[in-house]
Amino acid sequence: MADVATVTEVLPERATLLDRKLSSSRSRTGVLVFLLAMAVSLGYIIFHVARDLNSAAVPSVAPYLMLALALFIALGFEFVNGFHDTANAVATVIYTHSLEPNIAVVWSGLCNLAGVLFSSGTVAFAVITLLPVELILQVSSGAGFAMVFALLIAAILWNLGTWWFGLPASSSHTMVGSIIGVGLANQLLNPHARTSGVDWAQAIKVLKALLISPLMGFIVAGLLILLAKALIRIPELYKVPKNEEPPPLPVRALLVLTCTGVSFFHGSNDGQKGMGLIMLILIGTVPTAYALNHAISPAEMQSFIAASEQAGRILDRHVDPKGVLGSDAREEVTDYIRTKQLQPDTILALRELVEDLDHEVALYKEFKNVPPRDQANVRNDMYVASEAIRLMDKAHNPAFTPDERAALMNYKVKVDKATKFIPDWVKVAVALALGLGTMVGWKRIVVTVGERIGKEHLTYAQGACAELVAMGTIMAADNFGLPVSTTHILSSGVAGTMAANGSGLRLKTVRNIAAGWIFTLPAAALLSGSLYWIFRHLA
Repeated sequence: MADVATVTEVLPERATLLDRKLSSSRSRTGVLVFLLAMAVSLGYIIFHVARDLNSAAVPSVAPYLMLALALFIALGFEFVNGFHDTANAVATVIYTHSLEPNIAVVWSGLCNLAGVLFSSGTVAFAVITLLPVELILQVSSGAGFAMVFALLIAAILWNLGTWWFGLPASSSHTMVGSIIGVGLANQLLNPHARTSGVDWAQAIKVLKALLISPLMGFIVAGLLILLAKALIRIPELYKVPKNEEPPPLPVRALLVLTCTGVSFFHGSNDGQKGMGLIMLILIGTVPTAYALNHAISPAEMQSFIAASEQAGRILDRHVDPKGVLGSDAREEVTDYIRTKQLQPDTILALRELVEDLDHEVALYKEFKNVPPRDQANVRNDMYVASEAIRLMDKAHNPAFTPDERAALMNYKVKVDKATKFIPDWVKVAVALALGLGTMVGWKRIVVTVGERIGKEHLTYAQGACAELVAMGTIMAADNFGLPVSTTHILSSGVAGTMAANGSGLRLKTVRNIAAGWIFTLPAAALLSGSLYWIFRHLA
């Protein structure tokens, strides 16, 4: 990896220009705008956290200290993610002279911030479903905190290591690998207990997205540059930039637009990975404030009650006559989530959970009225009911009719709204961490993407094609609720345009990027699993 080790190791013919551009003074206007946004964001975060904690009325100071430590580490992951991954979005506009480096970085940071704020949260909870179910339900326990700290610290360490070598590795791969490591370690530490490890069906779905997206980036970007050559007969598009001259205005606008899109959707997709973990932290430390969504209106509560009653009637039709309800309905349903095996008492236990939740919601009228001691229990009942319905729908077992499936999924949506929510201040905190990270450590990765993948300098068309493909792929993944790697999509897109254009590839760099792609997941898994083992023995 020595060939991507430092910013100053550039090709001799480019060294003077790039060293000067990359070390130029920051845009004062851009920095002032970002500092203003940071000040407003910090004020917003402090106000809302103070309000939430005040309403929680936690008698001890210990949960607050644990919350502060866990949030510091979680936001640290997003900070590292910002300067590690966002560099990919600005590499093409810098190397085509469409924007000055520091203007590009500030702009990308602001776009990341916007992407996080407008994100749906779907990706956040898709990542969370990879975790062992009992650790999610007992996140306030020692094992739950060991899980969160282990996977976050492992992800930070691996990202910092790959950044140090200027290697475009994937924060998404790192996070998924860390989760897999914790799941496996959890199972190995309790070989004779009914503990779950990794939800391999969900993990394979996520890994497929992480595997296919860079291949799509390489192929589609290569085809796009060939198509552009055939249809767009503008010679300047396919030439290497001369000195510091910016491209023609339409080309420059396209490159800035694609940089904006990649930055926005990077924030929308990658920013969510930390959000789900932050929500687990909040639920574990201050469940009275964050276990249930207190913002749900009375009208929505009535809709929830109606959907609950309908779901209960549907499940009642499919109860196995041989089923015998045990002492703990939630444990029976949780066992189904662990094993994916439908037992005679599974539907009976699920119906019991649904009916109990219906009665509790009808009794308290609003989630904020649920007694503090019961908030976490109600949330856990809702979580396992939702997951069980998701798995049953996926397995088509039992055989619900289309109308029954639609009604159950409608109930699941309403349950998820009560439990899978992200407060606006969390989005602002993640956006701020990503944006700050973008402004700090971007240079190493930019040099690798901009000039060490191909043997020739990026042309305008190559930069635009790689960015267009990255933007489209991340946007599609965001809509499907799948985590993907901005790093791998864009770097493979650049490689695809180089190969299709006959520009040649620097095989040593490509091998290093491929090695990072292959080894990130097992290395992060080993690191997080080891940390989880250490933390469990310290707890």
